[in-house]
Amino acid sequence: MKVLLNIQVLSDPHRRAIYDSVGVAGLRTEGWQVVQRTKTPQEIRDEYEQLAREQAERRLLQRTNPKGSVTLFINATDLFCSYGDELDDDELDDWLLPQVEVTGMSFTQSIEAPLTLRDTATMSDLLPGNLSTSNGTGQGQVSCSVRRLFSDRCWAEAELGVGDGLMVSTRAFRSLGRHLHATGHGFIYLLPNGLGRVGLLGSLGCQLDRRTVGYLSYRVGRPAGVQAMVVRETEHSRQSVSLYVGVPHSYVTGSLTVTLPEADVKARLVAKGGSFGFLVECGLDKKITELSTLGATVSVGLPTGVAVKLSQTYTAHVRLSDELQASAVFYGTVVPLLAWTAVNRLLVAPYVSRRQKEEAQRRREANRERTAAKRREAEAAVSLMRETVARIRQAEELRRGLVITAAWYGRIVQAGSGDQANGGMEDLVDVTIPLQCLVTDSKLILQEGTKSHLPGFFDPAPDTEKSLQVEYLFHNARHQVTVADTDPLRIPKPSHRTES
Repeated sequence: MKVLLNIQVLSDPHRRAIYDSVGVAGLRTEGWQVVQRTKTPQEIRDEYEQLAREQAERRLLQRTNPKGSVTLFINATDLFCSYGDELDDDELDDWLLPQVEVTGMSFTQSIEAPLTLRDTATMSDLLPGNLSTSNGTGQGQVSCSVRRLFSDRCWAEAELGVGDGLMVSTRAFRSLGRHLHATGHGFIYLLPNGLGRVGLLGSLGCQLDRRTVGYLSYRVGRPAGVQAMVVRETEHSRQSVSLYVGVPHSYVTGSLTVTLPEADVKARLVAKGGSFGFLVECGLDKKITELSTLGATVSVGLPTGVAVKLSQTYTAHVRLSDELQASAVFYGTVVPLLAWTAVNRLLVAPYVSRRQKEEAQRRREANRERTAAKRREAEAAVSLMRETVARIRQAEELRRGLVITAAWYGRIVQAGSGDQANGGMEDLVDVTIPLQCLVTDSKLILQEGTKSHLPGFFDPAPDTEKSLQVEYLFHNARHQVTVADTDPLRIPKPSHRTES
């Protein structure tokens, strides 16, 4: 096995360069698939140190799995109050200055601590507070839970919490077969005045098909009821329908979530209706950075009114109206969309574009010396090809075969794209002679893969998308084609012929 591994390493130039630079530890580090094969030993060592740091951070996060959130509750109903006509003059003066107040705030945080391979302890705290102007009081709760993994088919958890009373709860999961599983949850909550609540929840899940799961749940306590739910998930969507029958309310819920990977956007729609009234929610989540997501949700219902939820690092629940009002719905839906569009186009998009350009310029400066060395190597190789290319070109012209008239490799900017300022001749290399040298019997075939490793080629624009543009004559007719860096190329083809 060791001999086979050595043979595999020595036969792969990329893995051999890693082994020569950082040793066996480098071969065991994940993430080398994103490293360019043309990097120098020093760059490989720097990349190894960065990957090692990222792997250590991932291990630390996997051990503790820290989670935290900050939530604000804001009351902005005075902005849309419709009772101005019913107030006297003194009250009307106060009403003309609507108040927006923070009525509540909560902090939650939790960490996990693996005790053994099968036991995990979780510490969490919940610190909500009433921040009303009348010196409201707050309350907090700290809980600790221990989960025991009995097998890959069964686990159980016990939790103890203290704060505004004593809370004891248990949870369990059990797989009953290939397509059937059951979960259970029971709790006892004792208040300081001696009263308390007891609850029990049991759920049975069944895999209906490859993408659909059905659930049947029964709840004992306050509230009590029975719920049936069907969930279907695909690669880019999730649909669910549920029916709840209980005391004091019964309702039907339907939800749809659609993911748009090309735009990093997730849209969702939820509708709920029953004995309490109705509620409709629609929301969007936009991924703005690798670790950050911006979300907005608008809910309209009766008797709940109109509310908006904004989430990013913090979450804000803003209540706009206690009743259905067209103005509140308008300012909760259309205005945020217009504001986000304006902010995105005027601030976010230019900022992201500027950062990308600065990062590209920084990488270009860091690679300038290596690119210059690669350019000199390519020019030396081209000078050795000239006599051979002259003979090949003369033979192809006599038979009216394949003659390369112009070829460019690198960052090719299309006219009218608005990005000409970022591209220049330093991002392109003339590869007319190297391509003509590869012509055999009036044919040129390039296999799939980057073309920067071909004789006479080099990478003039590292870390950017590159293309190969070729203009050639075949049977004295002009042809032109442009392909991406890693796409295969086979010429001549009738589809490449130009009218001129």
